[in-house]
Amino acid sequence: MMSSAGTQARAIWMARDLVNMPANLLGPEELSEVVVTLAQGFGAKANIVAGEELSESYPAIAAVGRGSDRKPRVAILRWRGSRADEHSPKIALCGKGVCFDSGGYDLKPSSSMLRMKKDMGGAAVLMAVAAVIMAEDLPIEMTLRIGCVENSVSGSAMRPLDVLRTRSGKTVEVGNTDAEGRLVLCDLLTDAVAEGPDFILDAATLTGAARAALGPDIPALFSSDEKWSHRLVHSASSEDDPLWQLPLWPGYEGWLDSAVADLNNVSASPLAGAIVGALFLQRFVPQRIPWAHIDLYAWNDTTRPARPEGGEAPGVRSIAAAIRQFAEERCSAGH
Repeated sequence: MMSSAGTQARAIWMARDLVNMPANLLGPEELSEVVVTLAQGFGAKANIVAGEELSESYPAIAAVGRGSDRKPRVAILRWRGSRADEHSPKIALCGKGVCFDSGGYDLKPSSSMLRMKKDMGGAAVLMAVAAVIMAEDLPIEMTLRIGCVENSVSGSAMRPLDVLRTRSGKTVEVGNTDAEGRLVLCDLLTDAVAEGPDFILDAATLTGAARAALGPDIPALFSSDEKWSHRLVHSASSEDDPLWQLPLWPGYEGWLDSAVADLNNVSASPLAGAIVGALFLQRFVPQRIPWAHIDLYAWNDTTRPARPEGGEAPGVRSIAAAIRQFAEERCSAGH
């Protein structure tokens, strides 16, 4: 086994390379195949859901990808550590893998599209976390789900005010086609919930509002569970890999109300966009399952020591350390 530092370096290198890859070379199919290759490297199992099966099983993801000739896929990796048993914790990771985001019919301005090859940064970060976990052979069961999709404009693309069915059965009114990442994640979260894991974590380049609040270097952390909040914040400090917790403020839940669906994918208010995005995702995770959401930027705007301009993988060391701590706690408790 490599040293922990070497393991982390290789994983972060992989994630940075993926984020830097031009979108014409890394579409949904190519990203899903990277998940398969990652699984093969560690003796994990992987499968890809596409076509009619995806349309039935992940209808919101299918709707997001409907406008592109490069069809959406969901890549699923399953792994169990060599020391894991039936009592070992189950961890579910869900990553937004939007390989390019035009904004859809709510088209982004050209200046905002220049970095949208990085909109799969959440997927890259959690693939790196999975690589660290598997290389360190932590005593856990882990499932990684990546929604691989492109948000394009065409005659078949989803439209503003469309009403979509999600995997959970909830319906969503599309208030804005550029808020597609939460539509990708809600289907993945529903799938993860069905397996009853001990912890679910998702990561995404979800909102500009998180960047306005915290800047490019500090991912926003939201969590429904106090113990996991503490683990992640503590790990962020000890690993010098920052995360900053923002509230899942219940007073804003009504901002997602829709007159024609169970909820809207955006709020009519321009305020608290990062919180609203997290509240949307929380609707798909029952309170009984600990859950955390990380809203990140995945890019270095300038070159600094050890941080070259381009793709970045924030949170990899923090997340892996928190999961490592949880696994150790469970082992010490004899579970």
